[in-house]
Amino acid sequence: MLNKAKMSRVGAAIAIASTAATSAPAEIQSVDLNVLGSVSFLSSYENYEQAFWNDRLPAASNGRIKAVVRGFDQMGLKGGEVLRLTGQGVVDISTTVLGYTASDDPRNEAADLAGLAPTVEAAHAIAEAYEPVLDSYFTEKYGVKVLATWPYPAQVFYCNTEIKDLSDIAGKKVRTGNRTLSEFVSALGGTGVTMAFADVIPALQTGVVDCAITGTLSGNSAKWFEVSTHLYALPVGWSTMVTAANLKFWNRLNPETQTFLQTELKALEDEIWVGAGQETQDGINCNVGADPCTVGVKADMTLVPVSEADRDLLDKITSDVILPKWAARCGADCVAEFNQTIGPVIGIKTEIN
Repeated sequence: MLNKAKMSRVGAAIAIASTAATSAPAEIQSVDLNVLGSVSFLSSYENYEQAFWNDRLPAASNGRIKAVVRGFDQMGLKGGEVLRLTGQGVVDISTTVLGYTASDDPRNEAADLAGLAPTVEAAHAIAEAYEPVLDSYFTEKYGVKVLATWPYPAQVFYCNTEIKDLSDIAGKKVRTGNRTLSEFVSALGGTGVTMAFADVIPALQTGVVDCAITGTLSGNSAKWFEVSTHLYALPVGWSTMVTAANLKFWNRLNPETQTFLQTELKALEDEIWVGAGQETQDGINCNVGADPCTVGVKADMTLVPVSEADRDLLDKITSDVILPKWAARCGADCVAEFNQTIGPVIGIKTEIN
């Protein structure tokens, strides 16, 4: 947790007291929002979030709702502290990657366990099914209200050395963004190295890591193609994000304003899920210099074909390693929540061994 001095510095930069003036019944309130978005130079923020908060929401509310939005990286934050800051009232609404908060509680990993969702449609169904669990837990844990979940494009391997299939990960150091991906890498005989997104380029340049996992378009936007040669585009996760509001702020809003915000965010959520599927392929195309490349930058990485054998291996590791390890650290109540929500979506139940 941030110490008081750092909290004060962050608060001074981004926390202006919210104003939610009382309005007539059945009217949207006048609200000035302080918002932390996701990483400012990646697709979710650049292509969706920024325009939503700056332009779309004020227009849809006839100017009643306005926002100041910044990516959490622009405030010197890593992502794992964002929900706590939101609960403390430093900002009104925020977005961060669920996996960045895995150290707070294993529940935060459940919707994006390595290998759980081979397609964006599956990832969407999983996140939607699990959102009520997150909302209930986040109310108690952080003092926030969950408003939406959405993904980055598919998480894949960028390597600065030749790889032909998953077996080549053995003996390699691989940057991962969360614990469950580190466990996946370990199951392949590699070493998972958890590090912040901003630290990856120098790590690949200096050999601190041999490979790194991130979204197909996220890595392209960050120019990982300048420090890596091979792209293995087997989706191992979706880096699912959560958008949440400070609970005290949320409860000060009248029902009409709450409904309006939820409706608008639901529309944004749906757009980002659709966009993530499209951007997954666009990111692959751009990284390897193929057409169409509409959003990213063309590069000349080598695309490694994904075999059915590797898809089967991913499924096996998820069932035999990822789920049991997660269940053991999450506990019986947590496992029951998983089996009641995500289990029916994927056709798998887990248990504590």
